Amino acid sequence: MTAPAHERTSDDLIKAEEPVLAHNYHPLPVVVARAEGTWVEDVEGRRYLDMLAGYSALNFGHRHPALIEAAHRQLDRLTLTSRAFHNDRLAEFAERLAELTGLDMVLPMNTGAEAVESGIKVARKWAYDVKGVPADQATIVVAAENFHGRTTTIVSFSTDETARAGFGPFTPGFRIVPYNDLAALEEAVDETTAAVLLEPIQGEAGVVIPDEGYLAGVRELTRRKGCLFIADEIQSGLGRTGRTLAVEHEGVVPDVLLLGKALGGGIVPVSAVVARREVLGVLHPGEHGSTFGGNPLAAAVGTAVVELLETGEFQRRAAELGQVLHDGLAELVGRGVTGFRARGLWAGVDVDPAIGTGREISERLMREGVLVKDTHGSTIRLAPPLTITAEELRSALGALENVLGAAG
Repeated sequence: MTAPAHERTSDDLIKAEEPVLAHNYHPLPVVVARAEGTWVEDVEGRRYLDMLAGYSALNFGHRHPALIEAAHRQLDRLTLTSRAFHNDRLAEFAERLAELTGLDMVLPMNTGAEAVESGIKVARKWAYDVKGVPADQATIVVAAENFHGRTTTIVSFSTDETARAGFGPFTPGFRIVPYNDLAALEEAVDETTAAVLLEPIQGEAGVVIPDEGYLAGVRELTRRKGCLFIADEIQSGLGRTGRTLAVEHEGVVPDVLLLGKALGGGIVPVSAVVARREVLGVLHPGEHGSTFGGNPLAAAVGTAVVELLETGEFQRRAAELGQVLHDGLAELVGRGVTGFRARGLWAGVDVDPAIGTGREISERLMREGVLVKDTHGSTIRLAPPLTITAEELRSALGALENVLGAAG
């Protein structure tokens, strides 16, 4: 008989996964059993500073008291009705999320990829019903090196061959242009274009920040050309960059906003398409849906997340501590770091390939008690919970310095 989890070691549990779990991830060899705030603990009791925060799903840290309380309170009342009926939590969630983002209507979903898929459907429906694009001819323009998820439609417009290869045939209707290139975007948009879909900051690509004025240029171009601007803020939104939304750094309001990850507070999957009324208003009963989307538990937790953001505290923390992160990384340039890109508490750090791959650097940091995740090549991503302290942040930067120095 298999021993219960609490009686097994990290090595035992890692080995136990091998024959029974699909190998679609390559996790670091740490088995997390408990967590609080910015810290996680493995089954042997070793503690690690979490500098990844679930790819921004844990913006408010592990088990934030206000979010846990909201979940507990709702668990004792009602968890699911499906959208066949109304529930008493959904209206408040939608109202407050719309107000927070400056838009009008909310389509609640579960995962980030679902939000992207929903945004694509809404944009196409709008193109046919409102813009007058001939049936089945709508196109959506996207950026190279994007990451919007891994469904079959989404990988159809990915330029990452790891995500694409072996999963065709691909969904038509997408045009790919270089990121941060307004001239290329202008050339790609025509009378069939339903929308331009972009990440305001490309996370998976290594926290790539466009030139100042690019997002404002996209907004101006889409207005002039008569198509929608869809901003995928699933990773960049909800306080991560020092503003509620990354587009706010350029004073931009998109037509459609895609949210996820942090919207569920690290407790339940919650995502949403938030848009202008004349855009989301194209949907009618039966055209789109989700059994769990907008469920009472998700709405209760999502409302508590919005309440935290309404105070502005977490946006301020990300901005102020982001300067600490930026300054600390700047000191490491030329000392194992070849370059970095940072905005708020989010950074992509390029390590000298002679020192190690991103995976190797992540494993060395793990042994120093700091958890990060690699992306392409020798780049690592830093995205700690917005609850991190300056002292904890400097400690993580010190561990990175130690790892780079030891390797050099």
